[in-house]
Amino acid sequence: MKPPYVPGHGLLRDRVAVVTAAAGTGIGGACARRMLEEGARVVIGDAHERRLSETQAALEKEFGSGSVTAVPCDVTSEEQVQRLFSEAEERFGPIDVVINNAGLGGTATLVEMTDEQWNRVLDVTLNGTMRCTRAALVRMRPRGRGVIVNNASVIGWRAQEGQAHYAAAKAGVMALTRCAAVEAAPYGVRINAVAPSLAMHPFLAKVTTEELLAELTKREALGRYAEPWEVANVIVFLASDYSSYMTGEVVSVSSQHP
Repeated sequence: MKPPYVPGHGLLRDRVAVVTAAAGTGIGGACARRMLEEGARVVIGDAHERRLSETQAALEKEFGSGSVTAVPCDVTSEEQVQRLFSEAEERFGPIDVVINNAGLGGTATLVEMTDEQWNRVLDVTLNGTMRCTRAALVRMRPRGRGVIVNNASVIGWRAQEGQAHYAAAKAGVMALTRCAAVEAAPYGVRINAVAPSLAMHPFLAKVTTEELLAELTKREALGRYAEPWEVANVIVFLASDYSSYMTGEVVSVSSQHP
């Protein structure tokens, strides 16, 4: 049974937020919508320009043309990451919140995995998070404030067949979060991560077998998968002043944690 949708409470009023991989119906899109509901002005980035444009149009129709802008961004490109942050500042001013949501999965046993498959997943999921975290810190440290939230995964803690590259990348995101948080703390910048397990959306349903989805759902203590907005709620909490004494943490949005 789906839980009722929780209305916004102005937790991010007048803040400027950047969300990567925000096109479509997944966690990134849910974050963008939730942040708008909480009063932020939002810059959405994604490598899929058509879906990004469609997402921007839909959000503008609901929240107004001055509330959201879109910048195409492939996080494997340092040039595109820099453009994302520069255009965000040009449009809305200094950036207060960055949500590093971009990630890439796939399934392959290690003995069958190619270097290209391994490198692609690591470059999007781990290196992309590093690039965006670095770009955010360069801008946030001089201001003495800012919040970064990274999207990790419970698979960074547990083993799953065929997921060595994705698990390694997400475990790396967790370690990056902890180390970057220690470096950023003296400058008043907080960095945390969420570790979702199974957040259902149409694209995931399309690329995952019903058998695997059923197996993963059985692992959940609540007996169901999460809605993307339920993960976005936790991300908004970490981005807000309600989590002002939290940094370097990886928060499980699930019962699956060490």
